[in-house]
Amino acid sequence: MIFQYFHSLDLFSWQIISLLILAGFLTGIVNTFAGSGTVISYSLFMFLGAPVSIANGTVRMGVVLQTLAAAINFKKNNVLDVKKGILLGIAITLGSIAGAEIAISIDKDVFEKIVGAMMVVMLFFVIYKPERWLAEQKEIAKENPKWYHYIIYFLIGIYGGFIHIGVGIFLLAALVLVSGYDLVKANALKIFTVFLYSPFVLVVFILHDQVDYAMAIFSSIGNLIGGIIASHYAMRKGANFIRIILIIVIIVFSASLFGVFDYIF
Repeated sequence: MIFQYFHSLDLFSWQIISLLILAGFLTGIVNTFAGSGTVISYSLFMFLGAPVSIANGTVRMGVVLQTLAAAINFKKNNVLDVKKGILLGIAITLGSIAGAEIAISIDKDVFEKIVGAMMVVMLFFVIYKPERWLAEQKEIAKENPKWYHYIIYFLIGIYGGFIHIGVGIFLLAALVLVSGYDLVKANALKIFTVFLYSPFVLVVFILHDQVDYAMAIFSSIGNLIGGIIASHYAMRKGANFIRIILIIVIIVFSASLFGVFDYIF
């Protein structure tokens, strides 16, 4: 099953390998700074002939490596709150397993439109209240998560397991607006919690035979490099830089979900 999605394309030509690594690299960069970068790898996988269900499973291997590398970098620089990440990661992981099971059979068209609408609402808050994204609310950030926090992160986990595109943006929003972190620390926690749940989701897709290992391996190389580089610059550039990247990504991602680019091109 691994090679049947490439039709007449020669997987091991240097052009295809280069495209997979480059797409993984760009995915790792955008995902580490904000989120939704996975759409790059999704698009390439489907261009190479993979059904959307296979693309959805295949991207998960690269996500594991990308988030592992970035999380280690954040931890070395004392930006990552590991204890809080583990607490929230449990709820997110449980939700992600449920979301992955749903993703195996459900149609995504309506769901993507709903996500697009939510992104537009989120964009309003990012622009209208920028100080919320730049300053840490230390009192809230130091507290243990409340019961409703776990529900919020469980729901985000369902989305992340269902389709990885955009989960980073939802996590950033929750970590800033609900848990009180500034964007830099929220970004580190986002990366760490995604790393915690991604292996479980990957196993679900593997068990349902929805991972193309050849594409996954080559794109994962790019993911790994992109995650290392982006995590380094995310700490150096600060919260305002991440907010600008976040705004750009939300606009582009929402436009793609609503089919704006289909009309343009």
